[in-house]
Amino acid sequence: MTLLALLLASTVMVGGAPVMVGGAPSESVRDSIPTEMVQPSDVPGIQESQVLIPDNPMLQDRLRVVYWPGHEGRAQRVIETLEARPHLPGLPAAYPRVGVVFLAPDQARWEALTGGRAPHWGAGVAIPARSRIIMPVFQTPWDGFQAEGRTLRHEWAHLGLHDYLEGLLIPRWFDEGYAQWASGTWNMQEAWRLRFILAGDRAPPLDSLTLQWPRGRGEAEVAYLLSATAVQFMVRDSGARGMEVLLSRWREEGDFEAAFRRTFGITTSTFEGRWLEHVQRRYGFLFILGQSAVFWLLLGVVVLLLFRIRRRRDQERMEELRATEPPELPAYWNPPRSPPIGGFPEDVRRQRSRRGRSVDPGGDSG
Repeated sequence: MTLLALLLASTVMVGGAPVMVGGAPSESVRDSIPTEMVQPSDVPGIQESQVLIPDNPMLQDRLRVVYWPGHEGRAQRVIETLEARPHLPGLPAAYPRVGVVFLAPDQARWEALTGGRAPHWGAGVAIPARSRIIMPVFQTPWDGFQAEGRTLRHEWAHLGLHDYLEGLLIPRWFDEGYAQWASGTWNMQEAWRLRFILAGDRAPPLDSLTLQWPRGRGEAEVAYLLSATAVQFMVRDSGARGMEVLLSRWREEGDFEAAFRRTFGITTSTFEGRWLEHVQRRYGFLFILGQSAVFWLLLGVVVLLLFRIRRRRDQERMEELRATEPPELPAYWNPPRSPPIGGFPEDVRRQRSRRGRSVDPGGDSG
């Protein structure tokens, strides 16, 4: 089937899955996911949207990708990204039970889908209460499509966590830290960024990240990184199994503090103190000074450049001094020149001698 046929058909097959155009979902879609979730009436131009359904059995009844004409490739990439890693660590395989990914084609539909509350720099938004993820496709991700995939997995983890905990209050630092950890977005590059951010050995308490999440991009990036380190520190010994036990007990008891104490044997206050020490020790200024070969290499290069600049400047100053310094023996110290023989210069004496011979040619007169 040609691309033109795909665009003109109202119901076609892509990867073995139906694509609905113009708001005409099939019976299978209506049975698995409510129509109002896939086609919210408050979104302008929703009648023009299309819906892509994965053919992977693990996602076929749980995932829908809603997009507008011209973004078929991005919609297919969403399916491929989530099919590559459908399971979230610490959660049963069936979570999130439902997820609808909207690819907003412009600013108007982005604001309609997010409720106008997303920051202007946001690369993706998850609304767990509506089982919705919104990705802006009217702008290219600032560090490429690889970052778009990481953002998608991050938001997918938000849906899974909230769906599993069924409306329980989740601390913001844990919510964001789990999404970072589960999506695999934490790497060595992020660790280096955090090291330089915390060069002053200061880290905000977790409560500050819980009460009010920063709105500015720079402050939010720091908050994301700190939340990721908190969850990484929490499960560094137990791994996904420790997260699974914590979430299961949290769901049963409905109390994060009690579930945390039962799972890890300490209170969240004790954990926060240990986490702060860990962050300052591993990512702070002293770590950079004491253990970073890259730091010392850069420092050596800087010292070498400064030495060469200083040496060149000294050479130029020395040349200037030599050009302006007085001679070793000034002119007035030189001995006077000896007077010529006879009191006349040599050429004058020769002329006078020749004149004398012409007047008196020599010989006796008598």
